[in-house]
Amino acid sequence: MFSTRLVRSVALAALLAPSIGFAQSAAPTPPTAAAASSSPAPSAATQSAVDQRIRTLQSQLGITEAQMPLWSAFAQAMRDNAAATDALFTQRAGAVATMNALDNMHSYAQIARAYADNTERLATAFDSLYASLSDTQKQAADTLFRQQATAAAQPKARR
Repeated sequence: MFSTRLVRSVALAALLAPSIGFAQSAAPTPPTAAAASSSPAPSAATQSAVDQRIRTLQSQLGITEAQMPLWSAFAQAMRDNAAATDALFTQRAGAVATMNALDNMHSYAQIARAYADNTERLATAFDSLYASLSDTQKQAADTLFRQQATAAAQPKARR
């Protein structure tokens, strides 16, 4: 149980980081536009973390009223990704104890494919938002993303 929570927490932290990989999800199948609106509800903890991350980024980037439609689309992509990720990790946690090595490997591959698909959807939503940012906002975004990428590239301390 602890390791499942730890894995979910680490995955969620990675998903909510201020880089192009933030708020990525891993869905069993890539959602279509119709399916995205019906994605499962994330846990309260996940929803709270996503909402906090969205508020923080909105503040850090200084999103204006005119940029809100593009921001809202980007924020919704973050929420959809988090909900799908939460659902997939819940599903995997329930099945991993009975998976054989082959099933485990395929499950991991499924997560990696969904992560890539969702990264692309999030990047597409960010493309439009980034184009609407002022030079100052772009510099702030560039700095945030650069800092996250640098932190992610640092070796993790062994315990």
